[in-house]
Amino acid sequence: MSLWRWSEFLPEVPSAYRLDIGTGQTPLIRSLRIGPSAGLPNLWFKLETANPTGSYKDRFGAVAISHMIAHGRNRCVGTSSGNSGAALAAHCAAAGIRCEIATIITAPANKVDQMRIYGARVFKVDEFGLDPEVTRDTFEHLKQMGSAPGAALQISAYCYSPTGMEGVKTISYELNAQMSAPCHHVFVPAGGGGLALAVTRGFEDLVAAGTIGTMPRMRIIQPAGNDTIATPLNEGAAEARSIAQSTSRISGLQCPSVLDGHDLIHAARRSSGSGHLVSNEAVWEMQQRLAFEEGVFCEPAGAVATAGAVLAGREGRIAKDENVVCLVTGSGFKDEPSARRIAERTECPTLTYEQLRRVH
Repeated sequence: MSLWRWSEFLPEVPSAYRLDIGTGQTPLIRSLRIGPSAGLPNLWFKLETANPTGSYKDRFGAVAISHMIAHGRNRCVGTSSGNSGAALAAHCAAAGIRCEIATIITAPANKVDQMRIYGARVFKVDEFGLDPEVTRDTFEHLKQMGSAPGAALQISAYCYSPTGMEGVKTISYELNAQMSAPCHHVFVPAGGGGLALAVTRGFEDLVAAGTIGTMPRMRIIQPAGNDTIATPLNEGAAEARSIAQSTSRISGLQCPSVLDGHDLIHAARRSSGSGHLVSNEAVWEMQQRLAFEEGVFCEPAGAVATAGAVLAGREGRIAKDENVVCLVTGSGFKDEPSARRIAERTECPTLTYEQLRRVH
C-alpha cells in the first residue's frame, strides 16, 4: 500500500490523478546495538531511505505533483539542496511533466546527478545558499517562474508548498500503525523545520481523530552550526531565529532562514518537545556506527536524529522503558564524499590469487 492509504488526512486529489511510484510504507526496525549500548533498549529506526528516490522527500513529491496534475499544471519549478529535487524530478517523470530545479552551489554532485537522471533541467546557481542577497533574489525569481501559466512552485517547506508538505505527515500515520506499543519520543532532524512540523501535525491529526490519546514528545535535532530552532525552543522563545550563515557541514540541513521554524516551535511545544544540538563530528560518527553496527547506510543528515537520541539517552532524558523512534531520512548513496570517508576506514587491498589463498 502507498501513502494514499491515508487519503482521508491528505489534500483532496481524485484517485485518477494520484501518483504512486512506491512511496511510503517504509520499514520500522528495532536497534540491535546502538540503542542498547546507550541505555535505550526500545530504540527504533524509521527507514525513509526505502522510498523510491531514497529519502522522505518522496512523500512531498507524491502529493505535490499529484495535486499539480489534478489542477492541469504541467511545469514544476523548484529549488533544492538535493533530496526534494530528486523526489520532484522522479514524480514529474512519472507524470510526464516538465521539471526545473535550481540548486544551491554546495549541493552534492550525486544528488544533482540524480535529478538529471530523472530528466530534470537543473541549474546550479553561484552563491545561492551562501550569499543572503543572492539567495533572496533567486527565491524571488523562482516565485515568478512558478507563477507563470501552467506552472507551480514546489519547495519542501510549508511556507512555500503547504499542499505537498501534507504528504510528509504520513510518516506519523505509518509509525502509529507499525508500533504495537505507544511511541513516547520521536527524534527528527531539522534545517528549515518542515519535516518536524509535518510529523508533529500528523500525530495531532491522530489525536483529533481519537486514534491515539496522547502524542509523542517531538525532539527537534539540529546541527550545532544551524541553531535556528533548537535553542529558541528550549529557552521558551515565541519564534525561531535566522542566522547570518549556516556553518554546519551537514548537507540538507544548512538552512539559515526561519522558513517553518516559527510554526514548529509552537507545534513542538504542544507535544512537550525539546530541541537538541549535535556537532558535525557526532553526526559523522553516528553515520558510521549506523552502517557498522546496524547495517543501515544513510547520508549524514539521516544520522542526525540518532545522534540526538543517543545524546539524550546518555544524559538521562529518556526513561529506559520508553519507546523512541529516530527518523533516518536519506540514503547514504546520495552523498559520495561521506560514503567514501567511511569506506576508506577499512582496507581494500589488491591481492593475487596466490595471496588470496593464504587468507584465512
